Amino acid sequence: MPERVYMNSAYLNGKSTTGTNTRVRDVSCISGMCPICVRECPFLCEISLSAFRGREALYPEPKQFGFSTAGALKDFGLDWSHFNILSSLLGAKGVEADPDVALFSNVDLTSEVAGVKLKLPIVIGAYGSTEVARVYWEGLAVGAALSGILITVGENVCGMDQEARFEGGKVTYSRELERRVEAFRKFWDGKHGDIAIQTNVEDQRLGVDVYAISKLEVNVIERKWGQGAKAIGGEVRIRDLKKAIMLKKRGYIVHPNPEDPTVQEAFKDGVFRSFERHSRVPMQTERDFLEDVDWLREQGVKHITLKTGAYRPSAVAFTMKVASEAKIDAVTFDGAGGGTGMSPVPMMDEMGTPTVYLEAQVLKCAEILKKKGRHVPDVIMAGGFINETQIFKAIAMSNFGESPYVKAVLMGRAPITAAMKASYFNELSKKNKLPRAFSEKYGTAPDKFFITAPELKRKFKERFSEIPWEAVAIYTYLTERVGVGLKQLMAGARKWRLNLLDRNDIASLTERAAKATGIPLIEDVEQDALERILE
Repeated sequence: MPERVYMNSAYLNGKSTTGTNTRVRDVSCISGMCPICVRECPFLCEISLSAFRGREALYPEPKQFGFSTAGALKDFGLDWSHFNILSSLLGAKGVEADPDVALFSNVDLTSEVAGVKLKLPIVIGAYGSTEVARVYWEGLAVGAALSGILITVGENVCGMDQEARFEGGKVTYSRELERRVEAFRKFWDGKHGDIAIQTNVEDQRLGVDVYAISKLEVNVIERKWGQGAKAIGGEVRIRDLKKAIMLKKRGYIVHPNPEDPTVQEAFKDGVFRSFERHSRVPMQTERDFLEDVDWLREQGVKHITLKTGAYRPSAVAFTMKVASEAKIDAVTFDGAGGGTGMSPVPMMDEMGTPTVYLEAQVLKCAEILKKKGRHVPDVIMAGGFINETQIFKAIAMSNFGESPYVKAVLMGRAPITAAMKASYFNELSKKNKLPRAFSEKYGTAPDKFFITAPELKRKFKERFSEIPWEAVAIYTYLTERVGVGLKQLMAGARKWRLNLLDRNDIASLTERAAKATGIPLIEDVEQDALERILE
């Protein structure tokens, strides 16, 4: 087959993530520049934006921070569309082979990851100190609780909380972190799902883990290895000078220096409108991590997980090795491509291992550990997941015969999209400004256009009024769409339990997919069965 074009040349010098465009479409395939670059051009390409705004051009449009998420434009050459799910005709696994019993609605989607029972094999997060996470937290948290899944509070929440109190450099109170935990527990059934607190270098220095365990009685602590903003530590924008100064005094890296009088004057004059707040990354060693995990257990934490990114194979192996040695409960590997904050656009496009390749490496490590009789932590895969077909394939690929290594997938950007859309359309409904095509199809009020509203009203009765529409959107998206869709796919494969999905349920559509994962090409699947059955 022809060689894939990994990135349209226009993207080199014009990207929707940065709000840049070229004057003409037929750009140079080498540079992405217009073949004739003219002085009297009103468009801002990557080069011209960089000439005016410098480092701002590295990030998604600054004015959209807090109101958006961002992802890569690049075609990485391999994704979940390169595999097809194989349907089956004969028998049923995990349920009685009876037409009146083997209904797709009877598929069991429950899973367990890191010792936490889930109604769906989904984790959402980690939603940390980015503004978009703060604004939509209640919808995300309540939606997760209604769906019976795990949600993770991301990094730097306490450090960014202006109301937080500290003694001896350690946090003793954070209204924002408390709000996030309370929002989830308000509708949590206490059995399915839970809330995890993620901690990076800054959080550990501030004692966020101890505060979360002792004061908020959090059951799950997640360590984070430098994955914020892809590989260089979490980044957010600060539009308030006083807050920027406060964060610098708390030990964060803030650019430009908000305490510099010249910088303050430039900010007040509107030369720039936001400061960058950066986090540090850990310099991890095996010994440090093992000691840290022992210390966490001494603090009384029930479940320990680790979040890491799309690093090179040797880093994947190191991560799996120390996670096994420490006997932690789960590791989340986040494939290249997306972000909920302000990851640099060049890093999203050009750095890191894409999800499918990354899972293949993780699975190889898991198989090695298993053959040596070592502890294999649960695996959670992240990186661009939005629907049930991807979830099916990620789980199926991870089962070499006994049980899937991948117990759940993590979704970040997609749930925020569901919450943002719900918020916006609810606002339009109040103003009587819904798009005509939408209102004619689905109605003019949220209790009509959210299809799960009657179900939730019936279940929660008078408490339904306490559920934000953003949470209804999360529940509808995850349970009514992704959950039902996954049940249909599994029934089509004649598998009625998640742990029955295996590598024989999918086939590669390209040679690259087969080479990277070991999943056979569709033309090679079960070829021996043709003669065996017919003869």
